[in-house]
Amino acid sequence: MQKSLGFILIIIGIIMIAYTGFTYVTTEKVVDIGPIQIEKKKNNPIRWSPILGVVLLAGGLVVIATGKKTNV
Repeated sequence: MQKSLGFILIIIGIIMIAYTGFTYVTTEKVVDIGPIQIEKKKNNPIRWSPILGVVLLAGGLVVIATGKKTNV
């Protein structure tokens, strides 16, 4: 259980270091007069610091290193 959590944290950390954000698009109505409608597309960026990815990567390594070793 702890190893899989550690690997998930490492993978998310690497992704967050490589990609520092993403953008999604929403549509807003500007004018709505009967049959006439004008819409505007708006870009909404989501950004995070790559430092957060480094913290997750290090946390995953710590979880794996301190995990209990079980004999199966």
